[in-house]
Formats: sequence, structure tokens, C-alpha cells
Amino acid sequence: MTRFALLLALASISATALAQEGDNVIVTQTLVHADSKADIIPAATAINLQIDSKTTPLTSLVPVKPSGIQIAILIDDGLSHSASVQLNDLRDFVMGLPSATQVLVGYMSNGSVRVFSPFTTDHAAAAATFRIPSGTPGQSASPYFCLSDFVKRWPEAEDGVRRARFVMMLTNGVDPYNGSTRMSNQDSPYVAQAVSDAQRAGVAVYSIYYRDAGFRGGSASMSGQGYLQQVADATGGDSYFEGSGDPVSLSPFLKQFTHAIAETYVATFNAPADGGGKEHLVRLKMSTSTPKLKLRHADQVRPGNIEAAAMRPASQ
Repeated sequence: MTRFALLLALASISATALAQEGDNVIVTQTLVHADSKADIIPAATAINLQIDSKTTPLTSLVPVKPSGIQIAILIDDGLSHSASVQLNDLRDFVMGLPSATQVLVGYMSNGSVRVFSPFTTDHAAAAATFRIPSGTPGQSASPYFCLSDFVKRWPEAEDGVRRARFVMMLTNGVDPYNGSTRMSNQDSPYVAQAVSDAQRAGVAVYSIYYRDAGFRGGSASMSGQGYLQQVADATGGDSYFEGSGDPVSLSPFLKQFTHAIAETYVATFNAPADGGGKEHLVRLKMSTSTPKLKLRHADQVRPGNIEAAAMRPASQ
């Protein structure tokens, strides 16, 4: 082979390899809560993204719109009857949502979520489904069984459009199937499974701690709060609580939740397409050079996940 032919062959091989590398990615999206105390609008160019420790550019960063949001409010049916005093706060929250935002109310019971109406923009109808929890200790079986089941079966919108997904859980967060509630026993496979299921479904999980009828403070409270924070941190959500007691009012926490949604963006980037198919997750890490800006996001995402059809790139 002549030198020219050899160089030509090597150039052809290099071009093919680069094309395969470029083709071996898939457009992916994830939710990012950009928390700023100075009302800063974040720019995609100011955010550093690493996927499995490899720097990858963001192709866009777009704020979620009210019409592109679904909120599932999941209430532990094993909460004490005292939770009934919070129903008006929950109703006010639902009635105060933007008119185009879809909401669903469900009760966590026996390892699944009982839903009495689909996602809807009829906020009055959704608010009417709130009721007093049954108050039976352990009624949910485990809030993490319920969360896993719900996100894997996320109800489709009537128009078939995929929207940004948020969950607000009202629960004590205790996993009764992981043995002791000591803080030294905070390694539950059921919590870990709920986290990965939520990440695959692209769901940001928020929660408000509220005591179950069967658990009263002590190590159970600390254990439950620890798990709720673990789920929130891993999915890009947040967990709210006041010590080990029940909050006097849910209203301040629901206002924080509303503000967090308003500060949420859809980040688009290219993720590696190879791996384990629908079960495959890649690790994400985001940072920003913008002062006074804190980013919250899922620490893993399923390649190919699209948060909202309206934001789907033209190539998809």
C-alpha cells in the first residue's frame, strides 16, 4: 500500500469512528431547579454538565410552563386523623395553581396509590377529592412501595402529551420493611428502588413530613425524615419538615413548593445511547459559575427521557 493510500485509509477509519461516536448519543432532558435569591435567570452556557464524569454541553435550558406541568399529591392513608386540619391548606394550594397546570390527588394505601380522578385542570374537582386519612397505622405498607408503583404507572394525560412531572408526598417517610428505624440502619433497598424508579420516570419528588398514626417521634421520625431527604436529593426535589413534630400549617411548605416549580427548567443535552435500554441510568452532575445560584437536579437520568413533548427537539 502506498503512503497516500495508507493515509487515506486511516482518515476514512477516523471519520467513521467519529461518526459512530457522534451517532451513539441520544437527546435527553431533565428537570433543574435553579434556586436564586437574586432572581437570576440561568443561562445554559453558564452551567457545567458532567455525564458519568464526562463534560457535556447543554443544548438548551427552557423554563417549564404552567401548561407543561403535572403535579401528583400523594397522601399517606396511615396518617393520624389530626391531618384533617391540613385539608384546607391542601385545597387552597390546588385552587391556587395556574389554570393550565394538571393536578392529581391520590392516597397511598397497601403499597399502591388509590386515585379517584385522572390528572385534570379542573382544580375544584381535584380539591373535592381530599378526605381525612383512614388513620390505620402502616396503612400505606411503605410509602416507597407506593411511590415506585405510581411513577412506573404514571397516568397518561388525556391529550397524550408528556409534561414535566412533580410529586408532593405527605407522609412520615418511615420504611417499616427495612427493620430497625435506628439512624445506623439507613440503607433501605426499597427506598433505593423508589429513587431509581422515579429517576427513570423523570419525576422530581418533594415531600412534607407528617407523623403516621403508628409512629410517634423518636428514631422513627429521624429515620423517615432521612429517607425523605434522600429521595428528594436524588430526584431533584426537596423535603420539608419542622423538627420531629407535625407542622402547624402546610401552607408555608406548599408556598415553597410552588416557588420551586416556578424556578424549574428543562435542560436538554446529548447522553450516551448505549447501555441497558430502558433500565439504564447515567450519572449527572451540574455546577454553575453564576454567583448566588444553586442547582437541584436528579443525580441520575435515563438516556432518551423527554420531559415535555412541546419541548421535544425537531430531530426527535
